[in-house]
Amino acid sequence: MRKLLYAILFAAAMPAVAHAQSADLVLCDRLAADPSDPDKPADVKGVAEVAASDIATAIKFCRQAAGSSRRAMFELGRAYAANRQMTEAIAAWRKAADRGSTSAMVELGVLFGTGAGVAKDEAQARKLFQRAAEGGNPRGVTNLAALGGGTTPSDPARARELLGKAAETNAEAQYQLGLMLSNGTGGNNDDVAARALFEKAAAQHHAGALERMGAFAEQGRGGPKDSATAKAYYERAAALGDPDAKKALDRLRCPYAIKDKRGNVVTNLCF
Repeated sequence: MRKLLYAILFAAAMPAVAHAQSADLVLCDRLAADPSDPDKPADVKGVAEVAASDIATAIKFCRQAAGSSRRAMFELGRAYAANRQMTEAIAAWRKAADRGSTSAMVELGVLFGTGAGVAKDEAQARKLFQRAAEGGNPRGVTNLAALGGGTTPSDPARARELLGKAAETNAEAQYQLGLMLSNGTGGNNDDVAARALFEKAAAQHHAGALERMGAFAEQGRGGPKDSATAKAYYERAAALGDPDAKKALDRLRCPYAIKDKRGNVVTNLCF
């Protein structure tokens, strides 16, 4: 049954790819693509994590596609990591990084920064995040900034500049730059521009951007105030697992608090 399912999926995908990429790569992308990978084609949604039921199939097809695709090599590393084969995952990510995969650089940087599976080496982590950031990877920019020290994105204004380049096409970069603009980090606050960026990322099913669009619509930041629209955005974000969106929906359902004489909340009125 599973073989038949994948055969059907591949057949459905063939007109879109028009032989531009192999069947192995199509299936590898379907099962193991990272939603934030700049190498990912726009028509590939990606998965937050490789599903347990798909690991063996993902390893098979990604391994077959990895010889000619750095993206597949990176995705092979994701499949191995999901299967807790970290030695194999690290090897795959090293190969992908050598070919220029900025997402693989980020994954390796995280490992070096935390000492997970490799000897902890913050200098190496910083170097990898720096390369990824300069290659336009938004996670490279934000992880380098979070690591602290180093050079480029310890300057928030420079981080904005790097994210701005990546935000032309990447949903994660649009979301991260929107946060900087909405918080006034690295420059002036600009809710209108932030909302526009969140809207672009939300259209690509970015959970965090959907939650921010809900908050902006609820508060009337950077555009019209609309509680119905806010609720719709929160629901979409919550369906993707965003915890802040789930809390927002609970707040909308129970907006009125009944308090005792001391000001303590006794209960909430829900609708």
